[in-house]
Amino acid sequence: MKKRIIGFSLALVVGQASHAFAQGPSDALRYSRLQFGGPARTLGIAGANVALGADFGNLTSNPAGLGLFQKSEVHLTPGIGLGQSDSRLEGSSAGAQNAAKNSFHIASAGLVLTNRRPDSDQSSNWRGGTFALGFSRLADFNVATTYNGTLTDRTVNGRAYTADDQSYLATLRGTAGLNYYRNIRQQGRSGNYNTVDNGLDGLAYGAYLINVDRVRIPGGTIDDSITSITSRTRRGPIGQEERVISRGSVSQFDLGYGGSYRDRLYVGVGLGIVSSNYRTESNFTETESDPTTRINSYRLREERRVSGSGINARLGLIYRAADALRIGASIQTPTFMRLEDTYNASFTTDFSGSGTDVVPRSLPVGVSSVEAQPNDYAYTLTTPFRANGGVAYTLGKHGFLTGDVEYVGYGQARLNNDDQNANGDDNPFTTENKDIQTSYKSAVNLRFGAEGRFDVFRVRLGYARYGDPYKADTNSERAQNFYTAGAGLRQGNFFIDAAAVYTTFDQLSTPYSLDGLEPTIKTNNNRYTTSLTAGFTF
Repeated sequence: MKKRIIGFSLALVVGQASHAFAQGPSDALRYSRLQFGGPARTLGIAGANVALGADFGNLTSNPAGLGLFQKSEVHLTPGIGLGQSDSRLEGSSAGAQNAAKNSFHIASAGLVLTNRRPDSDQSSNWRGGTFALGFSRLADFNVATTYNGTLTDRTVNGRAYTADDQSYLATLRGTAGLNYYRNIRQQGRSGNYNTVDNGLDGLAYGAYLINVDRVRIPGGTIDDSITSITSRTRRGPIGQEERVISRGSVSQFDLGYGGSYRDRLYVGVGLGIVSSNYRTESNFTETESDPTTRINSYRLREERRVSGSGINARLGLIYRAADALRIGASIQTPTFMRLEDTYNASFTTDFSGSGTDVVPRSLPVGVSSVEAQPNDYAYTLTTPFRANGGVAYTLGKHGFLTGDVEYVGYGQARLNNDDQNANGDDNPFTTENKDIQTSYKSAVNLRFGAEGRFDVFRVRLGYARYGDPYKADTNSERAQNFYTAGAGLRQGNFFIDAAAVYTTFDQLSTPYSLDGLEPTIKTNNNRYTTSLTAGFTF
C-alpha cells in the first residue's frame, strides 16, 4: 500500500509533502537555511560584516571581528515582523488567497567587553582582545498560507481520472497484510487511534472515510490474507481548501573572543548554543455536493510542535591588507541538534442521511470528530558546514562598503536516531538521508552593505540573496531576497539604530503525494521586519 499522509505541505516543501509524523528533507532544510542576525546595525547592511569588524553581528558570522572593537558596549534589539503570502492552486480558476502572520520578537541582545593596550605599551604584539556574549535570532518561522480550489475530471497521459482519483483520500487506498488489517480494526474497536503504526489510516477508518476488507488468497491460510483499503465514494468536482499557520524561530546564544595582532591580523573563536522552537497547524478540507453520495465534507487538522537545542563552533580571521582594505574569512562547524516532536491529528466529518452509495458500516449522520493520541518522537539532526568570505573597504570617516559570500551544502544535512531518549528509537534514517541528498544541493549566499556617516548620524543600505537549495528545476524563483535599510545616531556613549528588512521568496508545494496527480500550490511570500537597537559604550 502506498501510504502518504498530508503533512504541513507549505513548510518549504517542493515536489512532495512531508509525512505527517515522519522526519525528512523539509525538517533538515528548516534548521539549515538560516538568515543573518544581530542588532539593527548588522541588519541594516544585510549582515555583510565578515570582513568589517567591530560589529556585534560578528559573533555569529566571524568572531575575528570582535578584535576590532575599541570600547565595550551593551545593547538590546526588539523587533516586529509583518508577513504576507498569496497562494493559489495551479490550474484552478480560483484566484490567489492572501494570509498574514505577524510577530514580536527580540532580535539581539549582547554584552561586549574590550581590553586594549595603550599605544605607549609596546610590550606585546597582541594589542587587545574582546570577549562577547549574547543572543541572536537566526531564523523566522512565522508564516501563514491559505488556498482553495476545485479538482475536476481530467486526462493525464491518455488516461482519464476523476476528481476523486486526484483527491487526498485516494492516497489512502491500496493493499496491505493481515496484521495491518488487524491493527486498523483494533484501533476502530478501542477508539484509541495512533499515528505510529499506520499513519492516519486508523484515524481515517474511525472517521468512516475508509473501509478495510479482508480478501483470502485462493488455497491460502488466514495468514495469507490481504487487506483491501477503499475510501468513501465521492462523485463530481471536489473542493479543496487548506490553511497553514507556522510559528517559531531559531535563536543562538553565543560566546566569542577576538584578538588583535599588531592591529593588522585579527583572529577569533566562538561557541554557539542553538535553541529552536517550531509549531505549525494545518487545516485541510475537501467538500463534495453530489446528492447521491453520503459524504458532504471532511476536515483534517494536524498540529506539530518541535523543540530542540544544539551546539556549534566557529573560527575566523580578518587581515588588514591596507589601512582601508580588510579581507575576512570564517568557518562554522556543523550544528549538532537534539529535537523532540509532538504530533496531533483529528478528522471532522459531515455525512448526509441520504445517498445511493454502499455503506458497509453505519455512518454518524451530521458533524462528528475523532482524534488521534499524541505522538512524541525524539531524533537528532546535523546541519551543514558553513564557510564565509568577505571584503570591506572603509571610506575614512565617511563610511564603508562591504560584501560577503557564504557557502552552505544543504545536501550534507543528516538525520539520525536518538536512542538515548525515551521517545527515540533505533531508526537509521537511511531513506530520509538519501532523500535529503536527492532533494538539496549546495548554495551560495551573497550579502552586500554600505554605511554613510554624517557627523553623529549613520545611514545604511544592504542587499542579500540566499541561493536556491533545491535540485529540482521547477522554473520558479526559490531563492530568498533581502532588501535592507537603516539609520543610526551616535551621541557620546549612547547609540540608537533602526533597521528595516524586506524579504521575498516563493514556494511550490503539494498537500500530499499521489504519483503526479496531486495538486500543486504556488505561494509568493513577503515579510517586513523592523528592529530598533539601543545601547551604551563604556
